[in-house]
Amino acid sequence: MRKLSFLILLTSLIFISCKKNGGGSTYTIDERARDSLYSTMKIGYLWNDSMPTVVKDNYSDPYSLLNAMMYKKRDKWSFVDTYSEYLALTTGSFVGHGIRLGLDPDNQVRIVSIYSRSDLYNKGVRRGWIVKTLNGTALAPIFITGNSTAYSNLIGPATAGITNTFVFQTPAGKDSTLQSTKASFTVNPVLIADTLHLSSGVAGHFVLDQFFDPAPVELDSAFALFQRSNVNSLIIDLRYNGGGDLDLLTSLASMIAGSQHAGSNFVTLKYNNLLSMYNENFLFANKTHNVTVSKIAYITTRATASASEDLINGLKPFMTGNFVTLGDTTDGKPVGMLVIPFGTYYMFWPIMFKVVNSSGSGDFYAGIAPDKIVDDDITHDFSDRNESCLKEAIYYLEHGSLSSKGAYIYRPSVQFDERPGRFSNLFVKRDIRNLLK
Repeated sequence: MRKLSFLILLTSLIFISCKKNGGGSTYTIDERARDSLYSTMKIGYLWNDSMPTVVKDNYSDPYSLLNAMMYKKRDKWSFVDTYSEYLALTTGSFVGHGIRLGLDPDNQVRIVSIYSRSDLYNKGVRRGWIVKTLNGTALAPIFITGNSTAYSNLIGPATAGITNTFVFQTPAGKDSTLQSTKASFTVNPVLIADTLHLSSGVAGHFVLDQFFDPAPVELDSAFALFQRSNVNSLIIDLRYNGGGDLDLLTSLASMIAGSQHAGSNFVTLKYNNLLSMYNENFLFANKTHNVTVSKIAYITTRATASASEDLINGLKPFMTGNFVTLGDTTDGKPVGMLVIPFGTYYMFWPIMFKVVNSSGSGDFYAGIAPDKIVDDDITHDFSDRNESCLKEAIYYLEHGSLSSKGAYIYRPSVQFDERPGRFSNLFVKRDIRNLLK
């Protein structure tokens, strides 16, 4: 009830006066949206006491106003969306080929990840495949120079019906020319879910791309498999997970923590001083499919952000000394948003709360450093035991310690999401209600 009242309070700010002060001319939609955002920021913004002083009438729309009001010393995440963009991204719908590409240490472009409902996946393409050319143009020079504009122009907009021609080099070393037409499909946030039979027992292994639909169904299916298989450890791959819904995060944490922790506090949301009465605990729930594990190995990169970081931080008090993180330091986003609608025109996503675990620990703005730096090995698929991160995770589960092999020299690769103009490590995953990303 308290959460509902809070949302009513915020949405009541939306439809303010339709007349300009002192005049008879009608506000435009953009001006009304700007004024609604201004009021929301004054009341609800986490750093409302540190914002720059602005004259709202100097800005013509909510985009420019938000940029002026953001507390840039901390905030690099608040944004404004259109309502149609919000609907597309929160339902798991996607238009494109469903691929992310990256540059390997030998300057070859490879498939970094691919959704299973995409046309190219159905044609056999998998993570690790080399992409030599796109529409007759060599991709390596574009990635070596980090030219995201050239890549976006080459692959084209996220519009159904656009056909592109790829020349791949398969794992067998043969060239394969494939045409693929961009189409709309629902993504699979759980890219991989399988079990590994190790000397230490059965490990559950899953790669979670993002915390939004249809992840709840896919995670429930994965943990049903883990439960049937009596797993005693987990490998949780969050290397490209930019975040998502807090309710889904809490549900996943509950499946991992097991029924013995049901009712215990997982994380707490803390708002600014004006709204501190709305601070809220999110508790572990008793889930139908859950596991009891003695060890967890997390795989992370700079693209691991917010909800995925809060999974690690939130479970930390319950897994003391029994988990490691492998890969690279995470993004460092211990804060989150509530979605504030402006009719069917805009969706506001200001940072409104910080997140701490049951021990009161949070504020990981510098990111969560790995226990061991390991390359994001895009030359192998996620379940290939020769993949560097998975190999190190297996060693930890089997031995209870990290391998004696020295720390890898981490080479963060240039990666492009297929959506135009986006570096994947800046790509923002969006979500429905309590957004952590």
